[in-house]
Amino acid sequence: MSPTLDALAYDDGTFAMVAMDQRESLRTMLAEHGRPDDPTAIAAFKAAVAQHLAPLASGFLIDAGYEAPAEPGLILAVDQLTQERGGPVTDTHLDRTQLDDKALAAAKARGVVALKLLVIWKRDGHEARRLEMAREFVELSRAAGLLSVLEPVAQAAPGEADFELDRAIVAAAEALGPVGPDLYKAQVPSRGIGPADAIVKTCEQLTGILPVPWVVLSNGVARDDFPLAVELACTGGASGTLAGRALWTPALETDDPAPVLAGRCRDRLAEIAAIVHRTARPWHAARPS
Repeated sequence: MSPTLDALAYDDGTFAMVAMDQRESLRTMLAEHGRPDDPTAIAAFKAAVAQHLAPLASGFLIDAGYEAPAEPGLILAVDQLTQERGGPVTDTHLDRTQLDDKALAAAKARGVVALKLLVIWKRDGHEARRLEMAREFVELSRAAGLLSVLEPVAQAAPGEADFELDRAIVAAAEALGPVGPDLYKAQVPSRGIGPADAIVKTCEQLTGILPVPWVVLSNGVARDDFPLAVELACTGGASGTLAGRALWTPALETDDPAPVLAGRCRDRLAEIAAIVHRTARPWHAARPS
């Protein structure tokens, strides 16, 4: 039997979770800041983020091969990413090496309570394959007794001249929400820029479409814009956030990330947590009756 979303939520049913499953993108960010980007440096940075931010978060997202405290609830990324160095993720597949019985048992033994799958959603003729992948992911998670966190990210297809982000975010929710993940992770409409009422309206549209609770990610939103973006999303029905870059990127700028993580980054997470406590819709209120 799978745990409930209480395993990833605060006591009031809201979420302020930290994402630390970045792979090639983290290597690129470290290099851009003149920091070592070898496997040892990546592991050390991820461990520092976990040490300083996990205790304040409601949940913590990791990728295979890295450790984090078992509290709060751990989410394990099980997506294989198609991504060139310095570029965006252009596609994903299920990482089957993490989904056999032995790997799943080991993940649960270390405190993993949920699995996460990133799905790149674009009009390139591969929508059916991605939809089936999402459906299989939810079924595999449920069979393993783990929660499923589905993260559709809308992108323009090559040569797509009429791409509109908000329309694409809604279309992704319409297509992928019905597969029934335990939690849906969406982009912030308009990247958090523009009239507040328009952002809230699109979030309300997502709330009406999705049959499950949802949270927002931070990718694509400027760091200083993210607190307001979270507030607007929650006003429109989101239950909180699962974010990475908007929380810990200042720590990339120094040889010793610990003081920045313990100061500026922890303060930002505390600010986000206060926002979701004040404005977010508890996850159990988003469940169908």
